Amino acid sequence: MNKNLLIVGVLVVLLVFSVVQAIQLSSIKSNAGELSTVKKTSSGIKSASTTSSGSSGAVPTNLQNLPGMVGGC
Repeated sequence: MNKNLLIVGVLVVLLVFSVVQAIQLSSIKSNAGELSTVKKTSSGIKSASTTSSGSSGAVPTNLQNLPGMVGGC
């Protein structure tokens, strides 16, 4: 078999493979964008962000439990 023909065949296969992956990646990105807009508008995220950004100066609950979560002393 011709060596150049084999190299061209492998390059074509790699090119097709990369195009398919690029299409899949753009599909995943668009789905993730739709998912993030749904999360931002849900009432649970809004209430969590309003409590953590309040002017009371209190530490958010997820940061209070941080040493226990990572096994700190």
